[in-house]
Amino acid sequence: MSEEYGNDFVTLIDEDGNEVAFEHIDTVEYQGTTYLAFIPAELSVEEDAEVVIMQIVEEDGEEMLEAVEDDEIADAVFNIVMERAEAEEEEEE
Repeated sequence: MSEEYGNDFVTLIDEDGNEVAFEHIDTVEYQGTTYLAFIPAELSVEEDAEVVIMQIVEEDGEEMLEAVEDDEIADAVFNIVMERAEAEEEEEE
């Protein structure tokens, strides 16, 4: 996790090898796996942004983030994140 932004921010490496800062917006348990949803750090939650879904995997006893390869799972987790965000917005009104 990057301390530059605080605890809700993490720096990930994109497919081109570039470091990109993301803000963690939600954690979802789905079918026995923990998924984290991120948006690019320079955007606010109110702006339309690509939501990146990562899953927690254990490798050599250490938890790591890994891209979700299964589109159906990524879509299901994304829908849960969006439902929660919409419910939160309605509560604030």
